[in-house]
Amino acid sequence: MLVVTVRSDTDETMKKSPPRADCWYGVNQFGVRAKAELRCPCLADKLLSSFTPAKSPMKIREIATGLQFPEGPVAMDDGSVLLVEIARGTLSRVTMDGRISVVADLGGGPNGAAIGPDGAVYVCNNGGFRWATEIDGTHRPIGQAEDYSGGRIERVDLATGRFERLYETVDGLGLRGPNDIVFDAHGGFYFTDLGKVRENEMDMGGVYYGQADGSAVGVIARPVMTPNGVGLSPNGNTLYYAETAGARVWAYDIAAPGQVRKDPWPSPNGGRLVTASPGGHWQRFDSLALDALGNICVATLMHGGISVISPDGRTTSHVPLPDRFTTNICFGGKDRRTAFVTLSGSGRLVAIDDWPIPGLKLNCEA
Repeated sequence: MLVVTVRSDTDETMKKSPPRADCWYGVNQFGVRAKAELRCPCLADKLLSSFTPAKSPMKIREIATGLQFPEGPVAMDDGSVLLVEIARGTLSRVTMDGRISVVADLGGGPNGAAIGPDGAVYVCNNGGFRWATEIDGTHRPIGQAEDYSGGRIERVDLATGRFERLYETVDGLGLRGPNDIVFDAHGGFYFTDLGKVRENEMDMGGVYYGQADGSAVGVIARPVMTPNGVGLSPNGNTLYYAETAGARVWAYDIAAPGQVRKDPWPSPNGGRLVTASPGGHWQRFDSLALDALGNICVATLMHGGISVISPDGRTTSHVPLPDRFTTNICFGGKDRRTAFVTLSGSGRLVAIDDWPIPGLKLNCEA
């Protein structure tokens, strides 16, 4: 077992921004403040039960090793975890005894995955990377693959392993490096395209919304800088995405499925800035997941670990993990209190049990 120490800047943040009188504020075990309008006392009682002081440091358990840059974990009802292995080009399944099996050999660079309303797995495929292995053994992507096969969204039948391409273009422009995906309550999905990096240039990316049957896809925001993780608030009214290059989180208010309200200039993308490189570390943001209280849990590169950010961005904490390429987090297990995390540079899937706040129930699960 690895003991995890949790750092927090909550005390200083509370001094700078004292609680509003019409809200209840609590501090969870990560030091992340949560709030709820006090419309009924029972709500505060329920929230308070989530914020009991930690009796011991969190521990993580290693589920599987030898994975080839795993990302996109999906916790399944049978206890297994689906994930992609980008360097291997596969959608794979990991059982709790550490066995790894291939569900589908997709090729390219499968990057993010989500269960859809039909029980199939929808995969963001970035078309492939070139790879390097550092002196410390870290395996990492370094740019567009020489045999780059184009970005696309793919649908995988879990029963047969057969797959099909749903989208390769949006409004006549080719997808470059689709990255992460989340389904809404209406059966459609938001996804990001981070773009690709080449020796002397890099793409701008975009945020999109597609129908699961392949009938329509449209632009939410384009061009935007390195959009990566994507998620929805508990009430489904806010879309979040993580920007890799600047370690920022952006938010949009959703007006209707696939439509958002945009802020005017000087917002560079119409989004509302939630946080920017909290703590001032050298870090980059990767995928994200939300907990049941709406905190945004962002896998953090270089400053390896999970950054936990309150919905208003005022409060952040960091859960350090032993890999500079901590890339993804999802929730599963009993009451969604287990956090499954991909440590991609070292090829591992780990679990953190008794996560203080339950993960948010996704709109589509299997």
